[in-house]
Amino acid sequence: PQGVSCGRGHRCCPRGSRCSADGSSCIARPGNTGPVESLSRPLTLPTALGAVQCPDGESECPESSTCCVMPSGAWGCCPMPEASCCPDKVHCCPRTTVCDLAHNRCLAPAGQRPLGTKFPARKRQSQSWLPVALGQVTCPDGRSACPDGATCCQLPSGHFGCCPLQNAVCCPDHVHCCPQGYTCNPEGGSCLQGGIRVPWHEKTPAWTAVGDVKCDDEMSCPDGNTCCQLSSGKWGCCPLEQAVCCPDHVHCCPQGYTCNPEGGSCLQEGDRVPWHEKTPAWTAVGDVKCDDEMSCPDGNTCCQLSSGKWGCCP
Repeated sequence: PQGVSCGRGHRCCPRGSRCSADGSSCIARPGNTGPVESLSRPLTLPTALGAVQCPDGESECPESSTCCVMPSGAWGCCPMPEASCCPDKVHCCPRTTVCDLAHNRCLAPAGQRPLGTKFPARKRQSQSWLPVALGQVTCPDGRSACPDGATCCQLPSGHFGCCPLQNAVCCPDHVHCCPQGYTCNPEGGSCLQGGIRVPWHEKTPAWTAVGDVKCDDEMSCPDGNTCCQLSSGKWGCCPLEQAVCCPDHVHCCPQGYTCNPEGGSCLQEGDRVPWHEKTPAWTAVGDVKCDDEMSCPDGNTCCQLSSGKWGCCP
């Protein structure tokens, strides 16, 4: 009762708590000594009235969306009604527009629109929803995680990142990835399959999937980060666990390394790696409200997506 909706509404927290930045757990607000429930387990979505049934008779998409085949051959959902499914099986376009994959856009007589991206459809059995794991994909290091429907791929730093595709191909540059069945084409900056060329995707950093890192009673950083003070005296976040905070109050280094201000790097027994720049920490109380129904985590900004729905800029 009177719960707090998290993320895209797939999870929720008890009254008197708030959602963690990655949406995997609930954190007590200051002064609240009641129990806090972890939401790391999968939850069951309520039945969406008027759901769109896909041609296989087993998969369904939310109302006002369109069933489109994914690169894996399974059904996915385009977040637009009566959408055009693009031939790359990854993107889609609004009704009455045409996919222009070469220029990463949707063409219409009145102008152009950005491509939409599909997400996996849900399975139904005997007219009832099956539990859907909306949590995360655990990466091979056992500590990093990506959203459901994504693929863990290593970044140039050696840490794991997230490719926003299921069963994706991780490109050898450790920056990009391609849909399943495609090959990375570094020369053209794209993905190839049987003469079909589609834009490749850039990975985003993975996260550690338990709670937040608290800097003090008010400020916090995402899991897998380290709190370091900025030159302003405020808290910043280093995107490394148990990092070394450099004395310039701007950069940080991995555990076991020392800061090298002259070379702008981190040193350990002759090994030199680039240092990281910190980002500001956020206030660990409340959410940023976009409207009466939607909100973003603290420290974010509400921005509208191409679909017209609200998105969160970190």
